Amino acid sequence: MTPDERLKGVHGALEHCLGPGRVATNRPLASLTTFNVGGPADLFFEPRSSDELVTALGLAHAHGVGVTMLGGGSNVLVADAGIRGLVLRPRGGHVEREGETRVRADAAVTINGLVRWLISHGLAGLEAWAGTPGTVGGGVYGNAHWAGRLLSDVVAGARLASVDGSVSDVAPQAMGFGYDRSRLQRTREVLLSALFVVAPGDPARLRETARASLAYRKRTQPLASPSAGCIFQNPAADVALPPGVPASAGALIDRAGLKGAAIGGAIVSPTHANFIVNAGTATAADIRALVEHCRRAVVQTSAVRLTEEIVYLGDFGPEAGGEGVDATD
Repeated sequence: MTPDERLKGVHGALEHCLGPGRVATNRPLASLTTFNVGGPADLFFEPRSSDELVTALGLAHAHGVGVTMLGGGSNVLVADAGIRGLVLRPRGGHVEREGETRVRADAAVTINGLVRWLISHGLAGLEAWAGTPGTVGGGVYGNAHWAGRLLSDVVAGARLASVDGSVSDVAPQAMGFGYDRSRLQRTREVLLSALFVVAPGDPARLRETARASLAYRKRTQPLASPSAGCIFQNPAADVALPPGVPASAGALIDRAGLKGAAIGGAIVSPTHANFIVNAGTATAADIRALVEHCRRAVVQTSAVRLTEEIVYLGDFGPEAGGEGVDATD
């Protein structure tokens, strides 16, 4: 069976099981990413529940079609050539309490939406994460970090679907969490929902913490321009750094004199050197070329090799170079 025949097969099966007219072909993805760049998906479907997501995974697996997950579109760079196979972008989702100290959030829930829900219910635990882009699914996949904390610090469990659609509940100790890391990057499992640790809190104080976090982000990050968040991971604690330079990818890029550097429509932000912004005309190729330029310059000026925090999705071709690989988010 040819790739086109497999795509047609899963397209028909999805529409038969989940409703006609819900699967798009050659769907442009740029508007669904915070970089506002990237080509189309061969097939594109938005599951409205965990059950629909599991069904879509099972059908794609049965037809031999690869699946790429797209959450809130942050922390990813979609290739100009687009993404082959089926792209799933879960929508909706809900949050519910499970006892006094646990809250379960579906993967499609935005982190900001979860923060607002918790504050409105007088529950503490994630208020400092206000302003974090993306969804719960993407945050768990990449183990998002903020102000020295990892999202996994407040994760009490995860409900996962395997590539064939089978579902399991996994303890946090089995999630393979690390800095910018979870087992999902290795196993290709998909998060359906996550269980978070919470505690009673005063809504007024929780809102104050959330506002302070948002204000700090606005002062220090180029939030007015399209970007994907931080491009590189900060260096590990055992990496030798130049005297007086903090363990910060942004500081190392700044030391290389690259604030404001540009390739095509991609620019290293003058506000925060670990952000690359789209000036309005950038392509994914421009952005990736600038990522590589920053990496080489930091090696030359500080003898430190930076590793991407963003995830590359789709076919960048052999000429792209770099160390990124396609992965779900």
